Amino acid sequence: MQVDPLDSGYRHVDGELDRVVGPGQSLLSLHLVGELRKAPLKLLWIAEQVSETTALHAQIIDCDLPMPSKNEINEQVEKETERRNRLGVPAFAGGVLYLLSGIITSSTLNGAPTVGILQGLSPALEGVANPATSPRAAEVKFISHHASSLLIGSVIAAVAIAALTLVLLLLVDATRFRRPQTWKPLRPLVLFGGVTLAVVSVGHQVVTAIETHNFAVGHDFSNHAVDHALTKGTANVAIDYIDLLAGLSVAVGMIIAMVNAMRVGLITRWMGVLGILTGILIFLPIGGATLEVVPAFWLVAMGILYVGKWPNGQPPAWEEGEARPWPSRAQLREAATGPAGQPALATGAADVTPAAAKPVQAGTSRKRRRKRGAED
Repeated sequence: MQVDPLDSGYRHVDGELDRVVGPGQSLLSLHLVGELRKAPLKLLWIAEQVSETTALHAQIIDCDLPMPSKNEINEQVEKETERRNRLGVPAFAGGVLYLLSGIITSSTLNGAPTVGILQGLSPALEGVANPATSPRAAEVKFISHHASSLLIGSVIAAVAIAALTLVLLLLVDATRFRRPQTWKPLRPLVLFGGVTLAVVSVGHQVVTAIETHNFAVGHDFSNHAVDHALTKGTANVAIDYIDLLAGLSVAVGMIIAMVNAMRVGLITRWMGVLGILTGILIFLPIGGATLEVVPAFWLVAMGILYVGKWPNGQPPAWEEGEARPWPSRAQLREAATGPAGQPALATGAADVTPAAAKPVQAGTSRKRRRKRGAED
């Protein structure tokens, strides 16, 4: 390489490099230490980030997660297919029963007497702090008289929750086989929450029926007796706490299960979002029978998926026994456009070869003109 004599700085650098790596030259350790001490802080920060990322990847790679063999995958797919065939109809029935339980409970409670503001304040306006008969006494007696209908609705809801739990357990097992790093306590959490919520659904109504019956046949109709029969009784308080814990377990379990199932491609994105909303509505039963359509629809849709009747075909992850994540929006845009950002050519229009045009017979027209001229 030729160096311009005016660029003496470059010649100096070239000489320094020759002294460092030239044959027979000793390494200038102190000079190198001085140069490294002047390294930019950005380079040091990047090096630290790379080291942290490398350590994280090493932990992931070093974890003991053996890959299943082909025979294990085939056995897993066969087991899942058998379980799906057994759970298809129960899932479909569970959705219908869940909606039916909401309709029964809502229609029964809609006929209950309500206490308006004036009715609730009437004892206080009359100067009575603790009336002998609470304005809500009629409500408690109504619940006692319709305890059988409410109990039937709770039993139907328990059956639907049991079906939902079985559907979730299959989905969790299939997800964990395809993604071993899925949260390990997920299955026990779903099992505990589902079984407990089904039992509490019936137990809560049984306790309510007993407490309201004791109120109806008793002689104490005060506000304290009403609160004890509906909410503040020892059995009611205990069941409310258990119900809260069970509902939270089901909600958290459903959310985690939906996210991981979408990651491996077992369910579509909109089914995952609908499942997350289902878990939230089970934990917070708002909206009455109207919003209970959402969990019912999700269960019916899972039943259709399990029996293999999904409209666009079942997701490939079920048949292949491996994770097949859905493409992201960026990947879909890349697939819709060419490699250089140009729109992809339509295969149908590009492969069609235009038909050849027929040649114009010029000689025939000239002969006709000559004949006409000769006749004239």
